[in-house]
Amino acid sequence: MYMNGVSLSSLIVAEPGQSYQSEKLVNRWIEVLVDCPGGSGLYTYRLPDHLEVKPGDILSVPFGTQLLGGIAIRFVTQPPVDLPIEKVRNVEDVVSVGFFASNYWELLNRVASYYYTPLIQVIRIALPPGLLGRSQRRIRLPKNDNNETNLSSGSSSLPFLSSAAQQILKLLQAQADGDYSFAYLQRQVKAAYQGVRELQRRGLVESYLEPPQLTRPKQQKAVIMIGATFERDLTIRQREVLEVLRRRGGELWQSELLQICSASTSILKTLEQKGYIIIQEREVLRTAAVFPPLGDGTQADTPAMDMTKILTSAQSEALGVITHLEGCAIVLLHGVTGSGKTEVYLQAISPLLGKGKSALVLVPEIGLTPQLTDRFRARFGNKVSVYHSALSDGERYDTWRQMLTGEPQVVIGTRSAVFAPLPNLGLIILDEEHDSSFKQDSPIPTYHARTVAGWRAELENCPLVLGSATPSLETWVSVGEQINSKSRSVASVATQSQSSKLEITSTPPTHYLSLPERVYSRPLPPVEVVDMRLELQQGNRSIFSRSLQSALEQLLERRQQGILFIHRRGHSTFVSCRSCGYVLECPNCDVSLSYHHTEENAPQTLRCHYCNFGRSHPQSCPECGSPYLKFFGSGTQRVAQELAKQFPQLRFIRFDSDTTRTKGAHRTLLTQFVNGEADLLVGTQMLTKGLDLPQVTLVGVVAADGLLHLSDYRSSERALQTLTQVAGRAGRGEEPGRVIVQTYTPEHSVIEAVQNHDYQSFIHAELEQRQALNYPPYGRLILLRLSSPDPIQVENTAGLIAAALPTHEGLDILGPAPASILRVANRYRWQILLKFAPSALPQLPDWEEVRQLCPGSVSLTIDVDPLNMI
Repeated sequence: MYMNGVSLSSLIVAEPGQSYQSEKLVNRWIEVLVDCPGGSGLYTYRLPDHLEVKPGDILSVPFGTQLLGGIAIRFVTQPPVDLPIEKVRNVEDVVSVGFFASNYWELLNRVASYYYTPLIQVIRIALPPGLLGRSQRRIRLPKNDNNETNLSSGSSSLPFLSSAAQQILKLLQAQADGDYSFAYLQRQVKAAYQGVRELQRRGLVESYLEPPQLTRPKQQKAVIMIGATFERDLTIRQREVLEVLRRRGGELWQSELLQICSASTSILKTLEQKGYIIIQEREVLRTAAVFPPLGDGTQADTPAMDMTKILTSAQSEALGVITHLEGCAIVLLHGVTGSGKTEVYLQAISPLLGKGKSALVLVPEIGLTPQLTDRFRARFGNKVSVYHSALSDGERYDTWRQMLTGEPQVVIGTRSAVFAPLPNLGLIILDEEHDSSFKQDSPIPTYHARTVAGWRAELENCPLVLGSATPSLETWVSVGEQINSKSRSVASVATQSQSSKLEITSTPPTHYLSLPERVYSRPLPPVEVVDMRLELQQGNRSIFSRSLQSALEQLLERRQQGILFIHRRGHSTFVSCRSCGYVLECPNCDVSLSYHHTEENAPQTLRCHYCNFGRSHPQSCPECGSPYLKFFGSGTQRVAQELAKQFPQLRFIRFDSDTTRTKGAHRTLLTQFVNGEADLLVGTQMLTKGLDLPQVTLVGVVAADGLLHLSDYRSSERALQTLTQVAGRAGRGEEPGRVIVQTYTPEHSVIEAVQNHDYQSFIHAELEQRQALNYPPYGRLILLRLSSPDPIQVENTAGLIAAALPTHEGLDILGPAPASILRVANRYRWQILLKFAPSALPQLPDWEEVRQLCPGSVSLTIDVDPLNMI
């Protein structure tokens, strides 16, 4: 990463933890990387005498009329020659001390460099919300007796002031604390800027910058008992309170103690005056932790402890390899669904905590965290914390600070948790490593958590375990494919030849670990493929095949549970007029509106799944006025509606992004299902990702074809992974499972591979095609995405950029071309795809110069190693 012609690594001349005092600087200047509007840059500030700052500290600095967050980079002996000393402004405050360790700096630098992103954008991703805050200028009356006396009679006693200045004074005097934001005064008074300057020159008001609105630590009163003997000066109620405190370990939160004892605060105040207790303000960590910092000691609210389980021979061998690894290593733990990968994770982490080290566990979806967190907390207690975007700002801030303590802990999180600041990291785990949710499409940086986790494992010198039943082709090739499948027990595997290996910054040792069977020797569920063409020919027009209908009836009779998978939410994919063929489309995007069914007798809605535009469902065709509108395609709502019609006795729960929007909804719905409050779970791809539901015996795939025929070279791989994963939800308990896949193309290679549980044969054929076309994992891609509200301007800019790109052997430039969906949210989108072989890395352009070719209305995103090509 280069800024102003200087590499980042050369900017940090003092190691984190080394203050300016050890630099023995005569002048107190520091360069700060500022999160400024419209970009980022290095700016020089003066250090006040009362502040001690170290490189890597997060600072609050004035910038224009605001306070902005910034990162202390390096100390300098003097400001730039073009900056007069009197214009250098002071650092306002230190927000966070010593956060960025040297390894962490290197990680952020790699991300910024590899993904062609300004460093400040990477820092925004790494930090919890609020640390790099922005504030505003405020105006107030001076806090001194002379001014209060002079202004007490009102602005009318100051006729020498302009009208604007007098209006401002009148507003300030009417306010209780004589304080308003400058933005508010500008809205209330014309020429407010001139009026404020006039008042400042006369010393009648002062201007200051409001501190950034950081998330402050939450405080709560705790009651602590002093001594264990009671004197005779106590009343019966006071003795009761002290006895409760004594039985609960001598300390409780005040609110909890008052509730248990049905007492008032006056009793506590009296006991404090008599010297029996003290009442303190203590910080309460706003985390999702089950174990509170203070409690009654009964652990009534904690989950049942999860005992270490006896491992299979394959699990034992895999665990032995992982626990004996020293330093950085990349491990692929390839285990079929239900093979016990989570138990291997748990037993690999346990000895690390005893050595004072921490572990980072990444999962692809927030919906996975409740179940996985419960399992980890049952094993490790309050050493487990959660970090993802569904937490409140306060919860994320407190969890982030808790990581900095250095205490051994386990952090479970989604994609962004790869930046969790754990100082003693001993192991990184990516569960379901194949999942595309680990890749960020927007905003920048467009990083992949698997790639960043590999760099972090290298920098922290710890192992990285990639777990999956259906590994991504990138991982399969980079870790290595073992040729002799019969010897696929635990073994270290040589990587592929240089022509097929992805280019990485280093080559840590790689290991392939296999869990080929389910625990307790449970069989993989048989997969029945139903040809829906034959169903239609034989008169079945239901979305459920006769085989699936029969299975649902048996499910009810046997009091078992099942899952119905459909890859889309909503009711129907689109609505069309049967008279004229008109399709109701989104006015902002080039896509059809999806029909969403709400409660009976309530207005039905049409919604865009790209820009969230919504409208009521019309009674007639907007084009020809015909009342004959038909719904096409199926979503989770349509499946649920048909279930209620054909199987009214079956209880079901919808599990998709529409029903899990609110905080805690994932846990609530899964808890209801686990407790037997429903017979069926009807949902989208959220159901395929790692859920462990032993009571599920039936999985039905309502329509597999929607996954098979997408205009993306990865569609077959994704379809195989999705169908294999959802099939693996069946038969994980004592009862055997059954899978029914409905499709109109049963001869498709993906369907055949799923039916035969034959992942390897499929990927061999898929890799041959990828290699012939030089697509990942044998080639690399960079996708340039351009968008603008002006269709002509974005098309012209795309052509201009394509013409400016270098042309030489080893680099293929595909495009410019309109995106598959040209218009989204009233922005027209064009794309340019760069394809090249890692073994012959071409000279890529200066992306900053490329960005300068874009006019103000055109935005350019550089997506390195893109997964989403639509």
